[in-house]
Amino acid sequence: MNPQTFVPTNLQIVRVKQLFDEAIDILQEYEPPEGYYVAFSGGKDSIVIYDLVKRSGVKHDVHFSKTSVDPPQLLQFIKEHYPEVEWDRPELTMFQLIEKMKMPPTSNCRYCCKYLKERYGSGRLVVTGIRKKESYRRSQRNMFEISKTDKSKRFINIIIEWSDIDVWTYIKYLDLPFPSLYSESYQRIGCVLCCMESPKQRKRDAEMFPIHKKAYVNAIQRALNIKPSKHFGTNAETYFEWWISGKSVKKYFGLKEQTTINFEEV
Repeated sequence: MNPQTFVPTNLQIVRVKQLFDEAIDILQEYEPPEGYYVAFSGGKDSIVIYDLVKRSGVKHDVHFSKTSVDPPQLLQFIKEHYPEVEWDRPELTMFQLIEKMKMPPTSNCRYCCKYLKERYGSGRLVVTGIRKKESYRRSQRNMFEISKTDKSKRFINIIIEWSDIDVWTYIKYLDLPFPSLYSESYQRIGCVLCCMESPKQRKRDAEMFPIHKKAYVNAIQRALNIKPSKHFGTNAETYFEWWISGKSVKKYFGLKEQTTINFEEV
């Protein structure tokens, strides 16, 4: 769906008005004395939750976790449209983490979120934009939750039952600004070259954000200089290519070998 051309129907608007009323009631009912901690990413879901919080009139403070691998378009968007948002900066950048961990994050070893995003909001009731429709794993989530890593931190996933259409209907009906990347076929906006994205999306990121790609390769090189890879030695370029491919090492090298043979035959 192209958000630039999307026009919500009357039925969609009616549904979102009902969702709006429900969300406002919940936010007002559970408002903590110290106010909500609003986790703001600058993406479409956080745009909606922040607007809901503001319209509900509850006490709150809003935070953006700068990861060091955020799309520049997103950072500019937040600076321009949400100057009041507080930026939380990590002790280590993604690239320093890669060197420290001796490897880039993977779907099976996603250490990055722990260091770059999940360390904030301790002791608070955190408003998030998590939705069940985003993934199977998130479909198992609930509106009210306690952090698994920090028992003092609680979550209220206020739009947990909303669909993509609901979110865009809300944004378009209220004429809220949104990042330009959504008009460039991005369905979700997060870290550049996130290990949880599809190989297709990660390859696109590598082409669209060459400065980030270079920084990743350089970080991998520093990690390999400390601890060479069993399969890639100290070749950071090949390691990076495999890392974004989404393939097993065996399959990656098998496909590479086949490609080379085909070219030789031609």
